[in-house]
Amino acid sequence: MPTISPSVLPVLMLFASNVFMTFAWYGHLKFKETWLPLAILVSWGIAFFEYWLAVPANRWGSAVYTAAQLKTMQEVITLIVFAGFSVLYLREPLGWNHGLGFAFIALGAFFIFHKWS
Repeated sequence: MPTISPSVLPVLMLFASNVFMTFAWYGHLKFKETWLPLAILVSWGIAFFEYWLAVPANRWGSAVYTAAQLKTMQEVITLIVFAGFSVLYLREPLGWNHGLGFAFIALGAFFIFHKWS
C-alpha cells in the first residue's frame, strides 16, 4: 500500500479519477461536430484510466471509510471537479442556484460523516 495516509489517499485518487471521468463524460461537448461513435470510443478510453484510480481508491478507502461515506465523498468531489470543469473548460458560468444546490449536498455530506451518539 502506498505511504500516503489511508484517509487522504482515497480522497486524492477520487479527485484524480473524477478529472478523467468528467472529461470522458463532458469533454466531447466542445467537439459536437465529431462523429458520435468516435466520441464514445474516446470517452471509453478516458474512462479506462478513471477506473484505474476509482477502484483502488474505494478498495483502500474502505479500510478507513464506510461505503456510504466513500459514495458521499465521491459525489461531493464530483461536484467540485465538475464546477471547475464547467467554468474553466466549457466556459459555462455557475449561478447562485448552483451554489445553493451544492450547499445542500454538502449539508447531506455532513449528516453522513457526523458521528451521532
